[in-house]
Amino acid sequence: MGFLDFFKTSAPAPLRTDLDEKGQKKYHKSLAFQSFVAGTLGYSFYYVCRAALNVMKKPIIDSGLLDADQLGTIGAVTLAAYAIGKFVNGFLADHSNIKRFMATGLIISALACFLMGIFGLTGSEQYTALIGVDPAQAKNISFMVFIAFAILWGLSGWGQSMGAPPAIIALSRWFPLSRRGTFYGFFSASHNLGEGLSFIFVGSIVAYAGWQWGFFGAAIAGLIGILIIIFFMHDTPESKGLPSIEILTGEKVEAKKSDDDGSAAAAQKLALKTPAVWILALASAFMYISRYSLNSWGVLFMQETKGYSLMEASTIISINAWLGIVGTVVAGWMSDVLFKGDRKMPAFVAGVLLSISYAMFIYGGDAYWVSVLSMALFGIAIGVLIAFLGGLMAVDIVPRKATGAALGIVGMVSYAAASIQEKVSGYLVNSNITETVNELGEVVKHYDFSQAAIFWIGASVISFLLPILNWGKKVQE
Repeated sequence: MGFLDFFKTSAPAPLRTDLDEKGQKKYHKSLAFQSFVAGTLGYSFYYVCRAALNVMKKPIIDSGLLDADQLGTIGAVTLAAYAIGKFVNGFLADHSNIKRFMATGLIISALACFLMGIFGLTGSEQYTALIGVDPAQAKNISFMVFIAFAILWGLSGWGQSMGAPPAIIALSRWFPLSRRGTFYGFFSASHNLGEGLSFIFVGSIVAYAGWQWGFFGAAIAGLIGILIIIFFMHDTPESKGLPSIEILTGEKVEAKKSDDDGSAAAAQKLALKTPAVWILALASAFMYISRYSLNSWGVLFMQETKGYSLMEASTIISINAWLGIVGTVVAGWMSDVLFKGDRKMPAFVAGVLLSISYAMFIYGGDAYWVSVLSMALFGIAIGVLIAFLGGLMAVDIVPRKATGAALGIVGMVSYAAASIQEKVSGYLVNSNITETVNELGEVVKHYDFSQAAIFWIGASVISFLLPILNWGKKVQE
């Protein structure tokens, strides 16, 4: 078996003659549920690896090893790699063995986290030893760590881009269209579950043992996710000796377009030529600016402007991740049952709520209850939008065989914007610094987030205005 053959979609197995129609449906139900759980939990652990650095920014900055602009550059490199990877791997995943594809991506990301922990330990020790003795050499150590982190976190970004496409393709391969919104909603909770675990699990490790050990914690979480994917993800019904999903569920086969020969390549070509997909991709891009600005800079913002400790800030920010689970699960089910698969109105309402809650978080003052309430509302809104703008609305309007392609288009544009956000936010935060001298004679830096806040909230407003252009577009048109 060649390297490329290893990742190809599994060949159909002989039809299970030992199963009658009822037995086939029972077996299918079991395998479909296993694949759904593996994709959801596996992607949650993807997110623990991805969000780990966000928890460590304040301790890293305080150590003097890296500054906010360098961390912004590292984040931008990661998200740029993720954006390109999301497009490439989205198209490749349509043709892949989704179990092997998804497990490989998490192996790459977990390994990158482990190596960053090693570089963090050795680099910070050398930097601390040299800072008062040879500042020039200490600066060189800092630069070397910066380059190593940028390369490794960029590599992790590419691995991360191999996670969502196969997990969502599993929903298309194993579930009928009439239930896709419901299961997509549950799957989208994996984003929030992973973010919440990162803020709590990695945040606790950082607070107890130091920021370097947070990377090792993320690597362990990645290993758990790899095992779940390997043991419980399944490629296709046909590879397990079952009929296709259309036959199993009695679903009407999708009608072919004029230039559709029924192949995945033809379906992907149609997705590329659909303007509505690109409009949704742009809307998702602005939503991702808001989402990643909060996840990347929210902890630092609360520490600098509201006076919270690392654990207090991490705990409050994690509320948005946990409440996002409610948003995704309820929205997916509600859009299937109440809106008959039409996601436009709930997406618009969620977009408005996102902007209001973000403004409350930034400008609502230091009161604890305001911060908690704003994060709860933000989480519910972003949970809906991650599911809808982040993929489901685009998947709804393309053929099943182009699921990965649609996700690739949306993901590429979304994470390109998230990458730009990291660099722009880092620049805006780092260029608005004031310095004071405390009672011990130490120089203390204070960060001004006023310009960055306008950028973040403005993006959230644009994100709910753009989809109005698609208001007349029908699902599966």
